Amino acid sequence: MKLSIIIPCYNEVNNLSPLINKVDAVVLDRKIKKEIILVDDGSTDGSTEYIKKKIKDNIKKLYHQKNMGKGAAVKTGIKQATGDMIIIQDADLELNPEEYNSLISHMLDNKYSVVYGSRTLNKNNKFPNLFFLFGGKLVTFVTNALYSSKLTDEPTCYKLFKTDLIKKIKIENDRFSWEPEITAKILKMGIEIGEVPISYVARKKQEGKKLRFKDGFEAIWTLLYYRFKR
Repeated sequence: MKLSIIIPCYNEVNNLSPLINKVDAVVLDRKIKKEIILVDDGSTDGSTEYIKKKIKDNIKKLYHQKNMGKGAAVKTGIKQATGDMIIIQDADLELNPEEYNSLISHMLDNKYSVVYGSRTLNKNNKFPNLFFLFGGKLVTFVTNALYSSKLTDEPTCYKLFKTDLIKKIKIENDRFSWEPEITAKILKMGIEIGEVPISYVARKKQEGKKLRFKDGFEAIWTLLYYRFKR
């Protein structure tokens, strides 16, 4: 089996080397192979040049000529993925790639098609501020209320999919709203999403965090839209 790791990147030149080293060093259980797909989303901070010159050739490198959004970068990665499973890895070093095995084991042992890594289930995690914590909990609450699910952390980055499932779902949103969109569509298909606890080291706005409070409102609108769209 093979895991495709899609890394959407926008202006992360300082994080690229340590992140790629961590992902590259992960040894997957069950003799699962890795495919690392790095998608540069029109970076303007030197990330593009760094990727071209410094990132090893064993990593699949894809480029957007202009910034199109995280969802667009994920879609580009999905099209090129050849693994049996796909996981999304942000380039911000907030999550630990060594925990891939936990998500994969939960998927394979329990026959899930989708598994999310939950930051909320790990009680040792600390969130950057109350607004961020509240926003995530609100999005998750709305998800559960609309789709009769039991998720604890819908906005998490670590989303693991069976490739044959994610490739047949049309993702329409190009920015952060691709995440509530894909959750909504999966739940409307009657597919249960498994969860495992993951560790989380939050970075602050001044450290380059791109998610904003308004993105939470867009997520809620997206969940409502796809709940009632026919």
